[in-house]
Amino acid sequence: MDGWKRELTNPSLREIHSSIPVSPKSSVWRKILAFTGPGFLVAVGYMDPGNWATDIAGGAQFGYTLLSVILISNFMAILLQYLALKLGIATGRDLAQACRDHYSKPVGISLWILAEIAIAACDLAEVIGSAIALNLLFKIPLIIGVIITSLDVLLILLLQNKGFRFLEAIVITLIATMGVCYGCELAFSHPAWGAMASNLFPQTQIVTNKDMLYIALGIVGATVMPHNLYLHSSLAQTRAFERNDRGKAMAVRYAGFDSTFALMGAFFINAAILVLAAATFHWSGHQDVADISVAYKLLTPLLGTPLAALLFAIALLASGQNSTLTGTLAGQIVMEGFLDIRLKPWLRRLITRLIAIVPAIIVVALAGEKGMANLLILSQVVLSVQLGFAVWPLVVFTSDAKKMGIFVNNITMKIIAWFTTAVIIILNAYLLYQSILPFLK
Repeated sequence: MDGWKRELTNPSLREIHSSIPVSPKSSVWRKILAFTGPGFLVAVGYMDPGNWATDIAGGAQFGYTLLSVILISNFMAILLQYLALKLGIATGRDLAQACRDHYSKPVGISLWILAEIAIAACDLAEVIGSAIALNLLFKIPLIIGVIITSLDVLLILLLQNKGFRFLEAIVITLIATMGVCYGCELAFSHPAWGAMASNLFPQTQIVTNKDMLYIALGIVGATVMPHNLYLHSSLAQTRAFERNDRGKAMAVRYAGFDSTFALMGAFFINAAILVLAAATFHWSGHQDVADISVAYKLLTPLLGTPLAALLFAIALLASGQNSTLTGTLAGQIVMEGFLDIRLKPWLRRLITRLIAIVPAIIVVALAGEKGMANLLILSQVVLSVQLGFAVWPLVVFTSDAKKMGIFVNNITMKIIAWFTTAVIIILNAYLLYQSILPFLK
């Protein structure tokens, strides 16, 4: 299709579409408040338990070196999420619907399968992270913790019945909890601020060192998450703005502010996790720490206060529960958008949960905590590999004037967007080459 004329005939997340009123006559402050929310739901995916595994491993092994990767990934995230919200607002179609409209059925089905793999990988990370947090806080066995996390379908249904604004408030509260916990952790760990600042600039060894590149790509995969692009393109449509060029321009502006602000908060938390690992483990002879549970056990003796470990576990649980909420919405959007079918949210969530729980239970039974840690990092690399298949269509659509109208990417945005896409694809291709090279010799 050259354009989409069916903007409001079959919107994604129909039950919350245009459910939050926004008056064009409101003050700037009221507009900011009205549009605040979707960006924070999206930001949840940038600080989920998968990030913890890659950030801890990166900080423990390589000190502050990979801080630049987190920063660059965050800039990528801000750009791509802006394009996603702009697509949803300008066309009235989420990214999954846009792919179904534009591509042939076989291509659309292939993209749907890849999106489902990405969601399953993300869900696996939150299942494992929540189970680990329950084990650390309440000594609940990991297998039992994995099973308990499957019951959060009931929590999702309860929150959805109270309205979307209530759901957004819960998410923002949990993010704030994580921020407070990690603010305290930084105070406990006494990081070297000068070294941190210098490592915000990338170094060539990140690409030339295979082990460092593996962790770096895991960070990219954990930070710029493919399913978040589908999620944001739909959530941007929950506000009841005027569906004309003026109303859409206002929505893009304020939704962009919401997204950028929320993602900068996510950068702080991601950077804090890596800095904590670097300051606590890297220079104390614990460079091999890559396991959340091991990190938890070492925090108290190394930092000299049991509060450090407690705050670490509380933040992890908040992260896992937040990811549960947004994962539900992303799964619903992807299935409805690509297949044009609608399942009840609890059923869609149960299907996704089973896909994540089965491998988690198997790994826990066979390999225990160490196996879960490796699976957590692997899940983020899988997300990174899937990312290009979501980014490419997004950049194509938002660069097409027939689809976007006056909201089409300008030449500068096109160059930056395609450069970002190329970097993501090339780095992933290089990692795959390095991974299979030993088998070719």
